[in-house]
Amino acid sequence: AASAPDPGTATGSAVSSPGCTSLGRFYRLELIDPTADSAVFGDANLGFALNLARHRKALGHVGRVIATTFESLEVLRERYKEIDQTIKALEDHYAEVYHEVDCTRIALHPQFKGLEESLGAVYYNFPHAGAVGGFFDGHPLVNWRHENLMRLFFRALRSFVKPGGLVKVASNMGAVGVRFSYIVGSALDNEFDHTETVPFLQWSLHRYGRSYGDRRDAYRRPDQGEGYNVQRADKDMVYTFTYHPSGKTLPPQEIRLP
Repeated sequence: AASAPDPGTATGSAVSSPGCTSLGRFYRLELIDPTADSAVFGDANLGFALNLARHRKALGHVGRVIATTFESLEVLRERYKEIDQTIKALEDHYAEVYHEVDCTRIALHPQFKGLEESLGAVYYNFPHAGAVGGFFDGHPLVNWRHENLMRLFFRALRSFVKPGGLVKVASNMGAVGVRFSYIVGSALDNEFDHTETVPFLQWSLHRYGRSYGDRRDAYRRPDQGEGYNVQRADKDMVYTFTYHPSGKTLPPQEIRLP
């Protein structure tokens, strides 16, 4: 039997509309929990974090935006001449900015102490474990690093994402480093249900200054031409997950060995 609509909620306000089309708008328009904190990981030039902060302010959200980078501030200043201005804009939007944060070891960073089960939305756009000179990302001698990145990322999130919280990972469907199977499989292993895969260009937050996340950014950016030879923007996807913990103790996280 069909369940009764939940009155007073956004999901229960259009009960006669097609289910997938109606609910899919939440993930495209980024209608997240307005009171919960959100975190962005691996945002090299902090452009996406600023986009998210502006979006949340426009919607009247009171939840914080926690923007993180893997690199130190000194390295960022060498690569992105606009980084200090971006950080100031983030702070003007009451966002918090932390550097040298490893998203696979979140609990070891003192800035995240006390944030357990508080994150309502987490973002990781175009994850990459770093290039190794002389090897393509798909080479078996280096590809294991990309799979482990996703496995350890989702395991680390279990302590900080609140039940029902969203996790969004953007990647190209043809990526040979962090493949879509690594993202989805790692999420499912850690009780993050795959809700929907949204085309990146349909996402309301897709307009921001992309970066390579390495030394190339000092003289070139992906939007200044063809960024990746085997990837196209219309093949970029946003893999969306919802955290539904069972309460059971999971076995130790398996990792791939080289």
